[in-house]
Amino acid sequence: MPYLFVHFKEKRTPDGEQVYFALSRDGFIWETVNGGNPVLYSTKGDEGVRDHTIVRTHEGKFFIISTDLSLSLHFRGKYKGTWDTIGRFGSKYLSLWESPDLVNWSEQRLIKLGDEHFGNLWAPDVVYDKSDGTYVLHWSSAHSWNNFGHKGIYFSKTRDFVNFTYPKLLYQKEDSGVIDSAIYEVEGTFYMFVKSEANPATIILLKSGKIDGEYERVYEFDEEMKKLEQGMYEAPTAFRLKDGKWCLMLDYYGVPGEGQGYVPFVSEDIKSGVFTRSDEKFSFPYGFKHGTVLEITNEEYERILAKWGH
Repeated sequence: MPYLFVHFKEKRTPDGEQVYFALSRDGFIWETVNGGNPVLYSTKGDEGVRDHTIVRTHEGKFFIISTDLSLSLHFRGKYKGTWDTIGRFGSKYLSLWESPDLVNWSEQRLIKLGDEHFGNLWAPDVVYDKSDGTYVLHWSSAHSWNNFGHKGIYFSKTRDFVNFTYPKLLYQKEDSGVIDSAIYEVEGTFYMFVKSEANPATIILLKSGKIDGEYERVYEFDEEMKKLEQGMYEAPTAFRLKDGKWCLMLDYYGVPGEGQGYVPFVSEDIKSGVFTRSDEKFSFPYGFKHGTVLEITNEEYERILAKWGH
């Protein structure tokens, strides 16, 4: 059961904020693709992309969707050196690529989901809603309703990744912003990992019987998160291992340079909410930044290597 990790690199040069692939045979030992260089480049919008998600549709297509943002090109210029400026006035678009086979990708396309009421659109992710056969694209944004204060999680539905419903609020935390949502449906329950920006300043886990229903905290998850340095982990992505256990990856950004990258946590059963840090079992060739893991076939694994190599 191989896996594909679609991610970016936190570099001070524009080549870091592009689309990178990594591969693994087992979800534990990860290998570079294309010599550790990008496989796709952004040429539209900010000409940089971050926070990638990848989805395999029931129709057999693949979509990569990303935040339209380049800090290396624009942080000191049009964004005036502040995250607040990005949060309020950043891109109302997300970047999208489409493929039938993971190696032949369409030209980049920008999809506009925000309007004047939205700030920047951050960290998209996608989950399938079998109740109506739609794909739910969700992301975090500041919004005019609270004067672009605490960020919330918003969502839009699509069947074809061309036409999207007007965004609605999915989840808002009263005492802090929330970003970096990742949602997984397991036996009719939707589990959402999300970064709480304060109270606590770490990842929390929520669950709901409906994708757009009321979400409740899974407090059992908090015990492992309490052991972490607060405010230093983000960008959750989760996937099933061969033995049926769940692996949750959290992006550790608390130090500059080589120390950054994903840290794994393993759960016997996502329904328990209990995840245990498992660094010693994993190996990464370099510090991956915010991305998504997709289970792929052996044929797809070999196809990617044939196209780009290690």
